[in-house]
Amino acid sequence: MVFLHKKIHFTTFQIIIAGFAFIILLGALLLMLPISSRSGVTTPFNEALFTSASAVCVTGLVVQDTAVYWSPFGQTIILLLIQIGGMGVTTIAIAIALISRRKISLIHRSTMQDAIGAPKVGGIVRFTSFFIKVTLLIEFTGALILMPVFCRDFGAKGIWMSLFHAISAFCNAGFDLLGTAGSPFVSLTAYRGNLLINIVIPLLIVIGGIGFFTWDDICRNRTHFKRYRMQSKVILVTTLILILVPFLFFYCFEYAGEPLKERILYSLFQTITPRTAGFNTTDLTALSSGGKCIIMILMLIGGSPGSTAGGMKTTTIAVLFANSVAVFRRNGDSHFFGRRTDEDAAKNASTILMMYLTLFLSGGLVISMVEKLPLETCLFETASALGTVGLTLGITPGLGIVSQGMLVLLMFFGRVGGLTLIYATFSKAGTSFSRLPKEPIAVG
Repeated sequence: MVFLHKKIHFTTFQIIIAGFAFIILLGALLLMLPISSRSGVTTPFNEALFTSASAVCVTGLVVQDTAVYWSPFGQTIILLLIQIGGMGVTTIAIAIALISRRKISLIHRSTMQDAIGAPKVGGIVRFTSFFIKVTLLIEFTGALILMPVFCRDFGAKGIWMSLFHAISAFCNAGFDLLGTAGSPFVSLTAYRGNLLINIVIPLLIVIGGIGFFTWDDICRNRTHFKRYRMQSKVILVTTLILILVPFLFFYCFEYAGEPLKERILYSLFQTITPRTAGFNTTDLTALSSGGKCIIMILMLIGGSPGSTAGGMKTTTIAVLFANSVAVFRRNGDSHFFGRRTDEDAAKNASTILMMYLTLFLSGGLVISMVEKLPLETCLFETASALGTVGLTLGITPGLGIVSQGMLVLLMFFGRVGGLTLIYATFSKAGTSFSRLPKEPIAVG
């Protein structure tokens, strides 16, 4: 019986996945309690699991309107799940250890490094402390700025509304409390012309989506852009491009008939929210096929590494683009800002792209076949789930258990990341460093 004494060693990637899965299951069990629903009934497990997964994976897709169905207790559970999912399970665990003044072991530091994509283990505890403080400061500041609007419309309840929407926006979750029994699933459409809402919410989304390593660079080097890490430069430039180009598209084609102020606000909001927040201020079903396609692309790209956002990440797209440019120019290496990228970066980026496209298309096909719905509509939902966005064309609440399960898996995959799942499944123990003979193959 020697095998009974054999120790099982979990990799950091397996710990990350297990942590997210545990929190999702725990959240589902809490949301099933009668106290979590306004009507006092026990919520079916599939609906509670979907909501919990959407909150932990900071997605925003829902089968029940958050304001209408869930009680204040249920909404609090959802907000806690959003906060845990946005900051990361590992970050929360280390935060608790820091508060209790417990020693942070090497395995915890290594897990944190893998969870947020840190370049090295050294300084990870200091960075975690910075990460937590900045998160709470930005969320609290955002809530204070939103209070005048929500307190004007909802009285004292506006304080809770402001805090909920500030955290939901910063964590790129997309959950809202603005639905009513007569008008559920309205998101922020009631405030589509409000200047404060249309500035603060997108700003919180961008701040949460560019990643804390980028903010660490900004705090350290301020306006000295040349001193930034290459990754921070790539993230900032790519983010700017992904805001400007879609903005011009929406401004010129989708909202051309609106007054100037509304035209700018609508275009800017619908440009930023797909990466990866899930709020909307206009009816997405009224967009053209081109507009929906642009949103799907933005949803799949998502935010940046080490952020609260999901998706393939801006750096993945930037590396693929730089690698393509290197091929076109017949250069040996891809590079940014006078620095050569690692060869593995292009391989990882290509793998991530292939995985996302495969899941995006296969998920859409499965839901379309099961639900007998148009493929374009189903692809929109799968892109939203996989990119952990939360935007919808209105079909999610009516989906069956099989389709809901598909979206839950896509949300989970999109939050923990493709490479994390690969590394968790295939440990380094089975890695072979031998190389087979090489033979050319024609492509293209």
